[in-house]
Amino acid sequence: QVQLVDSGGGSVQAGGSLRLSCAASGFTYASYCMAWFRQAPGKQREGVASINNYETTTYADSVKGRFTVTQDNARNTLYLQMNSLKPEDTAIYYCAAKDGSSCRLSAGAFDYWGQGTQVTVSS
Repeated sequence: QVQLVDSGGGSVQAGGSLRLSCAASGFTYASYCMAWFRQAPGKQREGVASINNYETTTYADSVKGRFTVTQDNARNTLYLQMNSLKPEDTAIYYCAAKDGSSCRLSAGAFDYWGQGTQVTVSS
């Protein structure tokens, strides 16, 4: 049984940094994609960043140059380092995973989801 557990959210001022973590268990696909999505109140869930088994990364234009997605395969953990945070980054952040190395940032393509972690950025 696949389980994803998100953590690391919090409240920061604009310009600050946070690192989110996603601990995965039971996820044993050789070809895979893992990603971060976010959902702000009243808005649709949007893709933020992804990484696959080839270490290929993809970023939404809104976070390029500020966010970095990495993975530690030994610890089965996905990370999202968020720097230069802006108030518009405020959202619940979810990690997600899927079988196969295709990493298009479309929520419907992902099979497994974490419970979400709140990120709040104040101006």
